[in-house]
Amino acid sequence: MQAWTLWREGKSLELMDPTLEKSYIANEVTRCIHIGLLRVQEDAADRPTMSGVVVMLASETMTLPHPNHPAFSVGRMVREEESTSKSPKDPSINDVTVSNIAPR
Repeated sequence: MQAWTLWREGKSLELMDPTLEKSYIANEVTRCIHIGLLRVQEDAADRPTMSGVVVMLASETMTLPHPNHPAFSVGRMVREEESTSKSPKDPSINDVTVSNIAPR
């Protein structure tokens, strides 16, 4: 959400570490952030394909579409009884390993 807000305010370079300021080209970084926001739009039909992203990255003169509000996933809630492991006495053919991913 922070990237979206800063991009809308024209401040997307504030996402960059200030110590890297002299090691990148601002227009290139801004363009990459813009393309990244296009890839996370709410409606999948609005997202460019990866081949489209390659074209966007290769062309400095191509006008990029304005991204819509990005989609965010906060994960799926699991009921307590679903999250407990089955005992070895109750094996099931349908056992599945589920990984919960949490941000740092």
